[in-house]
Amino acid sequence: ENLQIYLSAAKPDTQLHVVCLEWGTASIEARVDDALAAPGVLQRAMEAEQEGAAAVIVNCMNDPGVLAAREMVSIPVIGPLEASLHLAAMLSHRFSIITTATSDIPSVEELVQRYHMRQRLASVRALDIPVLELLNEPQATLQAMVTATEAAVRQDGAGAIIPGCTLLAEITPQVIKHLAARSIDVPVLNPPLVALRLEEMLIALRLSH
Repeated sequence: ENLQIYLSAAKPDTQLHVVCLEWGTASIEARVDDALAAPGVLQRAMEAEQEGAAAVIVNCMNDPGVLAAREMVSIPVIGPLEASLHLAAMLSHRFSIITTATSDIPSVEELVQRYHMRQRLASVRALDIPVLELLNEPQATLQAMVTATEAAVRQDGAGAIIPGCTLLAEITPQVIKHLAARSIDVPVLNPPLVALRLEEMLIALRLSH
């Protein structure tokens, strides 16, 4: 679903190849989903390196299989959550993550802890909209995202916002516009683009994990 975002933002000399996993769950919203997706991520990362890819982006905010994949290939493997956490920490004192379901909040907090960013986390708030329904009613998703983001800023003290699902990337510009109308001026990251730009930088610098 994020292919057009990647394609429109990639540098002219960046070639993108999108591949799906052969098996797993329809969406990733729990620890079991992460575990089931990880083997496929490892397989695709190894195939990408063998086929000459310069880097890999795992297009999921749970970063499934990212750390393990880095042990199996020599090219950069980038998770959009980790990339977004570090950028948000550079842009603000504390940041909030807007995830999909309330039940996902504990696992998101665990991921932030794994990346040693827990002290910079203002809050994790939920839209209470399942991943596969985010794009069914875009206006309802947009309104829920704006409401959750405003609460994160005004109540939790967030200085930057990280959407907790890559499907939310499509509405990021609209979220920023609605927040501006409410006199809220904080960075709202677009995780797929953050991952893409980090990938391009690592390739240009010839650096890897």
